[in-house]
Amino acid sequence: MAEDQNWDLEMDVVVLGSGGAAMTAAIAAHDFDAKEVVILEKSGMVGGTTAMSGGMLWIPKNHHQTEAGIDDSDEDIVAYLDSLSPGALDPETLWAFMENGPEMVRFLEEKTPVRFHAFADFPDYQPYMPGAKPDGGRSLDNDAFSFERLGKWAGRVNPTKMAYPVRGSLMEAIQGSLDEATLAERERGDYRGLGQALAGALFLGLIERDITVEFEKRARKLVKDGDRIIGVIAEDASGKDFRVRARRGVVIATGGFEWNEMLVKTFLRGPLTGPVSVPENEGDGLLMAIEAGAQLGNMQNAFWQQSVLEMKPQHRAAKPNYMLGSDERARPGAILVNRAGKRFVNEAANYHAMGKALHAFDAGTHTYANLPYWLVIDQRYKDKYPTFTSTPGSPIPSYMMQADTLEELAAMAGIDAVGLVATVDRFNQMVRNGRDEDFHRGENTYDNYYMWGDTDFEPPYRTLGLIDQGPFYAVKMEAGALGTAGGPKTNADGQVVDWNGNPIPGLYAAGNAMAAVLGEAYGGAGGTLGPGLTFGYIAGRHLGTHISNH
Repeated sequence: MAEDQNWDLEMDVVVLGSGGAAMTAAIAAHDFDAKEVVILEKSGMVGGTTAMSGGMLWIPKNHHQTEAGIDDSDEDIVAYLDSLSPGALDPETLWAFMENGPEMVRFLEEKTPVRFHAFADFPDYQPYMPGAKPDGGRSLDNDAFSFERLGKWAGRVNPTKMAYPVRGSLMEAIQGSLDEATLAERERGDYRGLGQALAGALFLGLIERDITVEFEKRARKLVKDGDRIIGVIAEDASGKDFRVRARRGVVIATGGFEWNEMLVKTFLRGPLTGPVSVPENEGDGLLMAIEAGAQLGNMQNAFWQQSVLEMKPQHRAAKPNYMLGSDERARPGAILVNRAGKRFVNEAANYHAMGKALHAFDAGTHTYANLPYWLVIDQRYKDKYPTFTSTPGSPIPSYMMQADTLEELAAMAGIDAVGLVATVDRFNQMVRNGRDEDFHRGENTYDNYYMWGDTDFEPPYRTLGLIDQGPFYAVKMEAGALGTAGGPKTNADGQVVDWNGNPIPGLYAAGNAMAAVLGEAYGGAGGTLGPGLTFGYIAGRHLGTHISNH
């Protein structure tokens, strides 16, 4: 297309999407001298899935880790990631992540309202693998952030996936360290933690720079002049074209394709039935990149997460709302079973690794052996712990089944009753013996950490508990995902490359819209946001320092 077409807006840099990677890219481009930056956001809200997440960043060798006295090395980092994604790591982009991640953290803390702190004892997700850090340090937590600082814009940040606002950092929430006075003060100031803190602080960084977010502008097509990307054609809420010139380049940071059924069935290696991301993640950036000739990578993988369908539509456009499954399965007195009534996984394992267990295929029945699957708990558990949006003592929610006996519960859910009773009997006997002989639950650092302030038990009983007090309860679970992990491949500068490995001039990608730098690896808490924000920073910096206006 010719360069002389009519533009509705002309800018140095156009960023597509408004999640953590997108906002970081916009801020970096601006601060590295691409002064005119605009964000095109498909919805009427900012923050993307970042705002719904735990908000942590997995950044090895960050300065908070160093200041906490936690040693790390390039050799350990590579050994760890290679053990989780053997033979799949690209040395060029991996090194770019390792080198620029700590720099990105310093940049955000020095130039924006974002504030991190070391979660010093939060272990890597596979603490038993080579090069792992069982004692933590690589995952960064966010300080709580006051939404009062956003003024009239506070209502423009995507809501949390939690059942209630978390007023502190993730560390404060897990450790239960907020006293009543501090909690009351946080509530008065509308302080929020987790992904809300990260998204809110980044949004304030945009506001302070007068970086405009054009809401309800869905990017549909990249505009080319020769082989160079020079702009974007978006669609506004009325369906009218909105054409934006990009003098330096376009950054695709539109999230994954987990809400696009056709793309999911085309690319992913197994079922994805309950995404927990924003419903706008329909692969718009992926489709535009394909049309522009981008090389693709890591398309079979996703960032897996367990979820539960809430029995009413809550998302925009009335899309189903899937609740985030976090630590319910890891607490004492909870197990996961398949339709045969059998356990199939260490319930306290990390959510990403557990997601892969759901894709075990039974060649005899030609079905996925562990789909569907259920969370099973008893009355003791329900009286003590929250279960998704259900708090102790509250009425039974619509997504939960209740029965006086395990046999009756199995009949209600469609689980094999003989198998369920035998499984619970065996599990209870192993609990009494103090060891899960089937899946070794509770035998590593991570298993025993994820208990959100419950200090009544010590390992291994921090995650093992009897299931013997009726009535009994079951919740049907979904094969969910935080997002997909495939997309256009980039080089070390965040530039999208073609099938010959050459950069496509003017085109960049970051976050879940790009081929994941770590392949199928998920190193620890923040395993998506760490690389995502890093490549947002890399792309923005390159656009500001290496690309002139065209």
